[in-house]
Amino acid sequence: MSKLLVITGATGQQGGSIIESVLGDARLKEEYSLRGTTRSPSTAKAQELIKKGVEIVQADVDDPGSLRKAFEGAHTVFATTVTVYDGHAYEHEVTHGRALADAAVAARAPFYIYSSLPNAGKISGGKLQNMGHFDGKEEVEQYVRTLPLRSAFIAPGCFMSNFYDSMAPHPVGDGTYALANFVRPSVKLPLIDTKGDTGKWVAAILADFAKYEGKVLSCATALYSFQEIADAMSKAAGKTVVYQQLPEETWRQFLPPLMRDHVAEMLLYFQEYGYYGEDTEEKVQWSAAQARGKLTALDQYLAENPLKL
Repeated sequence: MSKLLVITGATGQQGGSIIESVLGDARLKEEYSLRGTTRSPSTAKAQELIKKGVEIVQADVDDPGSLRKAFEGAHTVFATTVTVYDGHAYEHEVTHGRALADAAVAARAPFYIYSSLPNAGKISGGKLQNMGHFDGKEEVEQYVRTLPLRSAFIAPGCFMSNFYDSMAPHPVGDGTYALANFVRPSVKLPLIDTKGDTGKWVAAILADFAKYEGKVLSCATALYSFQEIADAMSKAAGKTVVYQQLPEETWRQFLPPLMRDHVAEMLLYFQEYGYYGEDTEEKVQWSAAQARGKLTALDQYLAENPLKL
């Protein structure tokens, strides 16, 4: 009898990637049956998953009863939370993350995989106080470690998909484009094709849980500097994209007020401490080697998803 894997946020990038990885893996497809949760089972994305043989159930992090019901019979639960930029990101992360973990315990699920992030407040020695979703996810990670669950963790890097919206290059007016920020061009980001690759790390955990139990996989293909990202954009688009380092106050004006402090501190954190803190590069290299499948390089991602310049 196959083991039941319950995937929260099944229609999102992380959840969808896990489903595709399991269905595309000859061993795991036989070993696990899949149940996905979503707030809206009637959406087109949810219906597509049903056609692929995934059981889809309604569940909401604000409704603990729906979570317990969704997790009934689960052998393994994959849990992730959605970041809400409303000035209370930390509180949302902790409340929602604990609700998911508590529901897994209540449903007696023995195995738990949680999508976490580093705690910038701790890593910076308390200097950074506005990294709500980073700190909140790590606080939940520490909570999960205290529960009667066998747990493992992933910590996704920066989404490559951000280069098409919040981090997209903008026209300068002379036919060229600028990737603008206030940090040094040498600052490196660990980049992940969230939709295409997240599942490859979760698949590795599913294939050998004992090997990764208690560990955090720092999920990224590699580290890329802002300068390297701009150069890759230029090459892929056939147009000039330059990295433009702006004064911080100028850059802040381009962000919604509720996001300014959070995003500014996040970038300062990357610059001063590294995305995963101490030994970021080594963590990324080790984790990339653990993925169950070939990871997507930035050049490949930009070729397959052309920038609209």
